[in-house]
Amino acid sequence: MTKEYGRSSRVASQMQKELASILQRDIDDSRLGFITINEVVLSKDLASAKIYFTVLNADAQGKKNHLKWLNELAPMIRHFLAKKMQLRHISELKFFYDDSFDTGIRVAELLSDLHKEELPGEENTDEKP
Repeated sequence: MTKEYGRSSRVASQMQKELASILQRDIDDSRLGFITINEVVLSKDLASAKIYFTVLNADAQGKKNHLKWLNELAPMIRHFLAKKMQLRHISELKFFYDDSFDTGIRVAELLSDLHKEELPGEENTDEKP
């Protein structure tokens, strides 16, 4: 029987916490804004990590810039991560912008607009007087 919560999941969870801490406290780069680490996906052998993040109040160009900067800073971030985590080998870090939050906001806006369009002319013909 396989474990539902295997080693890579546990390491990914711990890595997510440590990365958030490192970006908040250890990285002193004025270009970086308020970054949230949404998810860390590790390969089964823990050799590579895909890190999904979002940035608060960033336009499309700002998101691209943050992606570029984080991938440039990946070796330094990996060094800080190696100091904090008790692993023999630290994964190669690759950052990706997580657009699921933006997609969710867009869907919510569309639903809200649809709901607003229905309210002013709301006449229900199914009701009996």
